[in-house]
Amino acid sequence: MTIWILLALVALAALLPLALALWRPRAARGRREADMALYRAQLTELDREREAGRLDEAGHRAARLEVQRRLIAAADQSEALATTARGGGAVLLLVPMMIAAGLGLYLLRGTPGMPSATYAERAAVMARDEQILAMLRARLEALDPQSPQARQGWILLGNAERGRGRSEAAIAAWRRAIEAHFDASLAAEIAELEIERGAPAEATPWIARALTEVPNDPRLRFLAGLVEVESGRPANARALWQALLTDTPADAPWRGMLERRLNALP
Repeated sequence: MTIWILLALVALAALLPLALALWRPRAARGRREADMALYRAQLTELDREREAGRLDEAGHRAARLEVQRRLIAAADQSEALATTARGGGAVLLLVPMMIAAGLGLYLLRGTPGMPSATYAERAAVMARDEQILAMLRARLEALDPQSPQARQGWILLGNAERGRGRSEAAIAAWRRAIEAHFDASLAAEIAELEIERGAPAEATPWIARALTEVPNDPRLRFLAGLVEVESGRPANARALWQALLTDTPADAPWRGMLERRLNALP
């Protein structure tokens, strides 16, 4: 009986931090907030580019659809966090019930003698996933590299590689997509990933090229400043972000984020 009491205490100790975090939720901020703000700003900038005649109707419509897709995805993530926060009190009440249910289920159906997955089994799963991606690469290689199907396939492959934490493979796939058709938003994705992996110098050409197509894009201008920060040039970052702040409308939802980043510079 003593062992079960100890197990219950261990389970309670493991779940207590989660319960406390949900009981006192904090507003979701950070990259998701910045993404949503920048995507909204991109929509406004696309409308300006079309009105100025620098973007045709078809290109404007396609670009808006892509930005709206990303905005909806970011909003869904934020709503999920908000829903979790609102349910914090209920979760706190359910913690003891979760512990009791878990112990009861374990007593009825538990198999403590079952060994964990072996290294060979885990390696087999990884090998299977890699085989699937290899098949996708082979099929993409067989397509016309300039075709829309190949371009979309490379984008999806890059997304999959990024999801697996393989930055270099993701960038390589996205490069193939850009070879078919340059896309400033995809170039921004590559630049952001280069910055994340600690290679700001590699991000610079992508940002520069994308800015030639959409010179007032706030996301690209923000990333340009971020490159300077990561390269140890805060004065340059301040100049770039200050210029961006000057061009930012007073009611822009991402203005506060930009001001905070400016104030955080040394």
